Amino acid sequence: MTENLTAAGVPPRAGSNTGSAISAVGLRKSYGEKLVLDGVDLEVAEGSVFALLGPNGAGKTTAVQILSTLIGADGGRVRVAGHDLVREPDAVRSVIGVTGQFSAVDGLLSGRENLNLMADLRHLGRAAGRARTQELLERFDLADAADVMVSTYSGGMRRRLDLAMTLVGDPRL
Repeated sequence: MTENLTAAGVPPRAGSNTGSAISAVGLRKSYGEKLVLDGVDLEVAEGSVFALLGPNGAGKTTAVQILSTLIGADGGRVRVAGHDLVREPDAVRSVIGVTGQFSAVDGLLSGRENLNLMADLRHLGRAAGRARTQELLERFDLADAADVMVSTYSGGMRRRLDLAMTLVGDPRL
């Protein structure tokens, strides 16, 4: 890893599959003359909780953007859930859920409408999507506010809805 990035992980739960969820070897990225990632090696076991920590400018966002197929790496080999990042980007995207630093909810819609929109975008089908929406509203303690416009939600409620939206497609990672 670069000297500014720190990886912190919690071991997998007992009985979980201990294959690699993420494996990166020699990950490199630069923007012009600015070297952002310099040979990062990363191994994250399936079933574990993992955090990538570091100061501003350490390359955390760049690493996540590469791992989620939003930008390409300049070098290195990466596998996500067994899929090659370069050769199988659609397969990688199909197994991941990514929540950004800032909430991506639509304040002009209700919580239910936000989740239903995500279900539609994930092609879940009407009945399955509506069932998943209800399940997530209950799981994230948003059922009572499901039909209220999100612009009236507290910050914590918005964050919970944002996390629920990430889980609509039941991502593996």
